[in-house]
Amino acid sequence: MKLVKLSDQELVSDYIKGNENALSELISRHRARIYSYIFITVKNQALAEDFFQDTFIKVIKTLKSGRYNEEGKFLPWVMRISHNLMIDHFRKQKKFRKINPRVKDNDEFEIFSTIGYDELNIEQRMVKDQVRNDMKKLLEKLPDEQKEVVKLRHYYDMSFKEISDFTNVSINTALGRMRYALINLRKMAEESGVSLEM
Repeated sequence: MKLVKLSDQELVSDYIKGNENALSELISRHRARIYSYIFITVKNQALAEDFFQDTFIKVIKTLKSGRYNEEGKFLPWVMRISHNLMIDHFRKQKKFRKINPRVKDNDEFEIFSTIGYDELNIEQRMVKDQVRNDMKKLLEKLPDEQKEVVKLRHYYDMSFKEISDFTNVSINTALGRMRYALINLRKMAEESGVSLEM
């Protein structure tokens, strides 16, 4: 059977049994999503590549030692490893939560983006940029748990099932955090006279 047709769990099982190609397929299958997640967090290509490599070194060590038991949850498990590696790194540097706060817009995925940017005229683009900038500022004021769910959902396009696996909470808790985040964002927007509409 071709490796591309196997599930993540089957590939993990094949790799543990000694099939090195199974790991190559897993990396290739999830590379873009994991690398994007790391890059958006650290905003530095060289550092992102280091974290990506370190993440898979840890994945390989865990799989080879027989300590992997996240059945059917390979991607959230790998993303949690990369997340923890980044936290450890920035804690050591005492820079965690202060990573390049003034990021250029094109370094981040657009949040709540519905209309293609190229389809807008100059005035609409200015309005969209303003809405996006206002949204980012309001987002940073949310409690960490709510902010995390919003970012995972809209920046990384994760499903609520993936978010619940990644953050180690139930789907209902993840949904609840998103609901409160949206309520808080609307409330803050109203209080500060910010429009979140195009």
